[in-house]
Amino acid sequence: QVQLVESGGGLVQAGDSLRLSCAASGRSFSSYAMGWFRQAPGKGREFVAAITRSGGGTDYADSVKGRFTISRDNAKNTGYLQMNSLKPEDTAVYYCAADRAIVIGKSPGGYDYWGQGTQVTVSS
Repeated sequence: QVQLVESGGGLVQAGDSLRLSCAASGRSFSSYAMGWFRQAPGKGREFVAAITRSGGGTDYADSVKGRFTISRDNAKNTGYLQMNSLKPEDTAVYYCAADRAIVIGKSPGGYDYWGQGTQVTVSS
C-alpha cells in the first residue's frame, strides 16, 4: 500500500497561484494512478484532476481546466497540482488519492488511498 501526505495549501487572494504537493511513501509510487479531489464545507468530495501512472495521461474537471495542472515526478515519489488564477470558489480542503487502476477515474470511490488533506482558502 501507499501513504500520502499533502502540503502547500494556504490563504491566498483571488488571481494568485499555489502549488500543492503529494508525497508518497510505501510501495512504488509509479504503480499508482493519482488524483486530486476537493471538498468545500457542506459539499461532497469533488474531482479536480487525475494523472496516469506514467504521467502520460491527464484529466481535469471543467471548472479547473486551463487553470490547474496536474503532474508527477515518480523519481521523487511526489505528485503536484499547480493552481493558477485561483477563485474564491476554489476554496476547499484538497486531497490527493492513489489507485492501482490503469485507467484514471473521476469518482472518489475508485481510489483506495487518501491523504489527510490540505486547506486552500481564496479570498476575494
